[in-house]
Amino acid sequence: MSKTLKVILFAIGGFVGLLVLVALGLLLFGDFNTHKPRLEVAASDVLGMQVHIGRLGIGFVPGLHVTLKDVRIQNRGMDVASADETRLAVDLLPLLHAEVRIDSIALIRARIYIEGDRDGLFNFEDPERDERVIPALEWARVSLVDATLLYTDKKSEAAFEVGNCNVVARELRLAEGKSSDFLKNISVAAKMACATMQAKDFVLSDLTFSAIVNGGVFELAPVSMRVFSGQGSGSVQADFSDAVPRYRVQYGLTQFRIEEFLKTLSPQHVAKGLMDFSASLTLRGKTAHEIRKSAAGEISLRGENLTLEGSDLDEELSRYGSSQNLNIVDVGALFFAGPVGLLVTKGYTFASIFTGSEGSTRIRTLVSEWRVEHGVARAHDAAMATNEHRLALKGGIDFANEQFEDVTVALIDAKGCAVMQQKIRGPFQKPVVESPNILVSLAGPAFRLLKKGRSVFTGGECKPFYAGSVAPPTE
Repeated sequence: MSKTLKVILFAIGGFVGLLVLVALGLLLFGDFNTHKPRLEVAASDVLGMQVHIGRLGIGFVPGLHVTLKDVRIQNRGMDVASADETRLAVDLLPLLHAEVRIDSIALIRARIYIEGDRDGLFNFEDPERDERVIPALEWARVSLVDATLLYTDKKSEAAFEVGNCNVVARELRLAEGKSSDFLKNISVAAKMACATMQAKDFVLSDLTFSAIVNGGVFELAPVSMRVFSGQGSGSVQADFSDAVPRYRVQYGLTQFRIEEFLKTLSPQHVAKGLMDFSASLTLRGKTAHEIRKSAAGEISLRGENLTLEGSDLDEELSRYGSSQNLNIVDVGALFFAGPVGLLVTKGYTFASIFTGSEGSTRIRTLVSEWRVEHGVARAHDAAMATNEHRLALKGGIDFANEQFEDVTVALIDAKGCAVMQQKIRGPFQKPVVESPNILVSLAGPAFRLLKKGRSVFTGGECKPFYAGSVAPPTE
């Protein structure tokens, strides 16, 4: 994560720095376009990339400014950045002393391309100059209008596009130092608003945040967005001042539509209704594995009056004793959608029980609360209640090693005792799902014990499987 942020900021900073260099050249030469090839060569030598400039111009309203049209930067044959138009405002008074000072920089319809190959080398990097010294820079104002950032990393298979962005950065300063210390040496206060952010599995809209960067610490707050028709907000802190980066994330998504979220997991229409999600996590590490392994905090998913489409779950559970064709782990996988989401369901399709089925189920309450420690999320209170039944879940999910740790889903009676249970364990991509363990026959009088809450075990009492916040159905 730290390298991703570093390469994005470094690419943008290098692009802006190039434009300042070109502006200085423009003010030193009389016939701008006559000297354009010389400026391109000089800029290419400084950046170690191929720089192409369309047309050059100068204006005096409002104030003295230099205009660059169709600027394009390439490295090793790949696009790094481009801008339809760039305006550089020049401070007039320093010119009286033969000093050129750029007051502000505006990039119009800029496109930043960040591409990493399978070896981890990004399109603007050069191993031979990776530790070069970056000179000190200082700009009062840098703005981007209708900008687009395209990020692709073949090594991590991460990709996203952020579009129609407007950014205003003030008091941007970069201390002289090695490129490896770029994140520690930059300071800025910025505001950013983007219309969309699109990744493979979902789309965000109305993304806005304010950022303060100083001494290697990035504070983003508040961060606001629309996702799955719900309103998300939160804050992010990333601390790169020490050898090992540290992160703190707090996020809440209120009243999002579960049907829009589930579209990212399955094309089938599985459920509908409104839910609330929240997470508070701390993380640290240099690699994605280290970050996942360090995760600690809490995650919560809650909803009421949801509709499960394609199956009458109460009927399926009522006649399970005779048909024995219901996989309750599939039903319990609804709990996984909260803390695990796309990562788990890539390898395990939970919608299979609804294929070809008819009817629907009202879920009165769904609670999925997890506590995370050392990269393992353990169910603290995970259960749901239909009109007639309750299902509960126990166990852990190991993010770092991508596996289930004895996750058990159980059908429980009014006292919280397990009547039927089933386990899932092993890796996300190929889990082992055990056959249901029936602790009592679910036919006739014995089935009615579910509602009455009597013990179903010989000898009287049972040890409750669940004692959380989801109440049993009323008779």
